Amino acid sequence: MGLVDLNDNNDIFEAKGMGIDMDALSTILDTKIIAISRGNYNENLIGSVEALYRAGIRAVEVTFEQDKGLEMTADSIKALSERFYGRMAIGAGTVLTLEQLECAHSCGASYIVSPNTDQEIISATKKLGLVSIPGAMTPTEIVTAHKLGADIVKVFPAGLLGAKYFKALRSPLPNIRLAAVAGITLSNLADFAAAGACAFGISSGLFKTDMIADGRFSEIERIAREYSNRSMQKND
Repeated sequence: MGLVDLNDNNDIFEAKGMGIDMDALSTILDTKIIAISRGNYNENLIGSVEALYRAGIRAVEVTFEQDKGLEMTADSIKALSERFYGRMAIGAGTVLTLEQLECAHSCGASYIVSPNTDQEIISATKKLGLVSIPGAMTPTEIVTAHKLGADIVKVFPAGLLGAKYFKALRSPLPNIRLAAVAGITLSNLADFAAAGACAFGISSGLFKTDMIADGRFSEIERIAREYSNRSMQKND
């Protein structure tokens, strides 16, 4: 697949400019929602993402499936990166290995998301000039991820932990961008927004399996528009 050599600092990193992808980071912070696709491929994925785009979603994360090879995720990231170039920020999720990171980078991913905080992954992500969004749950993990260079720290699983927990984290850590990921719904999104979430990672709430199977992309668009509108509402 022509994976990049993370040790080749002279050629690769100079070519990438050694800076993070500010467009991707700004897109996520400005539009708030990262739509997380897990197990959706080919026409089903394209149709779903087109519906999300029409609804105002501007960031999509395609996850690696650990029990499968790289090819399907790689093809999906590449297809979306090409089709939505200049229109959406496409990233890779559940990135646990350097091989997955290199694969995502070579296919056009502009940000890297993981469920955990891994120094090696964060460091390599930053060297490649990509936005780093590692996962964390405790204050210790969050501060560690931030010190390692994370651009946003994904609080995971936010839905199970609750908005009150999220707000309690924000109080002593107002300088760290925290995204609420997993279990975010139309019912609790406003609570997490009020608790200080800078962004929201949403999977099954947007990628509805039954709607995708039936080709009901207009319904996905309607639901996505609700998420998008609620995420942008100001909290008093």
